[in-house]
Amino acid sequence: MSITIATPSKELIVSNIAENIMGSEIIKLAWEVNDKIKKGEKIYNLTIGDFNPKIFPIPAELKKEIISAYQNDETNYPPAEGVPELRTAVCHFLKRLHGFDFKTENIVITCGARPIIYAIYKTIVDPGDTVIFPVPSWNNNHYAQLSSAKSIFIETKAANNFMPNASDIKKHIKEATMICLCSPLNPTGTTLTKETLIEICDLILEENSRRGDGKKPVYLMYDQIYWALTFGNTKHFDPISLRPAMKDYTLFIDGISKAFAATGVRVGWGMGPKKVIDKMKSMLGHMGAWAARPEQMATARFLMNDSAVDIYLADIRKKISDRLTAFYKGFQNLKQEGFKVDAISPQAAIYLTVQLALHGQKTADGKILSTTKDITKYILDEAKVALVPFSAFGDSDESSWYRLSVGTCRIEDVEGIISNLRNAFKKLS
Repeated sequence: MSITIATPSKELIVSNIAENIMGSEIIKLAWEVNDKIKKGEKIYNLTIGDFNPKIFPIPAELKKEIISAYQNDETNYPPAEGVPELRTAVCHFLKRLHGFDFKTENIVITCGARPIIYAIYKTIVDPGDTVIFPVPSWNNNHYAQLSSAKSIFIETKAANNFMPNASDIKKHIKEATMICLCSPLNPTGTTLTKETLIEICDLILEENSRRGDGKKPVYLMYDQIYWALTFGNTKHFDPISLRPAMKDYTLFIDGISKAFAATGVRVGWGMGPKKVIDKMKSMLGHMGAWAARPEQMATARFLMNDSAVDIYLADIRKKISDRLTAFYKGFQNLKQEGFKVDAISPQAAIYLTVQLALHGQKTADGKILSTTKDITKYILDEAKVALVPFSAFGDSDESSWYRLSVGTCRIEDVEGIISNLRNAFKKLS
């Protein structure tokens, strides 16, 4: 008896989603930058939305609690929805500093914020459903693709700090299943105004009233992972504080990654209506997306340490604000010197929105900077400064706007970075 063994084709076939999904453009750029650094080049890497732990360490009390949790053998499976101690601590933290009045049944814990976002999409959105989100914004295009959703992009403008208006959303809301907002916004570091958020909430409530019972409502995914990092007179606003009726339709994304420089600790949480959160818990349980028990127990104890939390937040806000302000002043000086650059005054998060309007300019060796990719490469090669173009966040490939991230930047480096940029600009004609 002979057995015929099929010869694999040269190109294996995978799912349509897998075939067409793109990796993170930001991480790809960061790898390219790190490769240059490994080869000995001195690069100012202002790309990735992360922290250098040597500059921005996690809270000392949190570190001690993590070590203690491992020493106490807190290493078995946690409950899929998160340990009760942490869900209680999250409620305490949000009530004290945010004014939220959530119960533990409205909270689910995951390994950072990304699984929360994915679970919201998979819990709310059926294939073919419509999702509305502004561009630039972080990764909504990819999560919509993973959910086989129809995407409607709201193209935002610098004049409105790259935030959507209610009028932008109104024309599409009747076909929407979910609206995705982020404030403070990654990549811009800007925030929604109270008036704009109220108008958007009223649109959602009006549409859900029109749909009536028995139909899927319009949900709002509200990413506020940076809410604790606001500066100056900037205030963070949220849907349910402005319109309590939004509590039935709002899914929040939050965690310790940004406010406590704990990106690698991987503790995030979502909040929302109990029925939706319960379905997310089931989905996340199958994904195994829970945060590690030691980190959960440590975070629970840390968030109950009010003094340690307050001291750390005050310190990190000042350090980030100092860097953002220094860069903003530097870009305004470059603008006054006649270079085609600009920046939006810092409001929140760890990002500054900057403009490099260099399209069409010529380098010293006669090359025309025709595209945003040309400009990005020129700045990296000539100024040794790495920035992320807004095109990596769904914006136009020819946008002249960039995200500048300060989480890996020493304050004493700002002057050198601005000087490098100035010298690079001087070589253009």
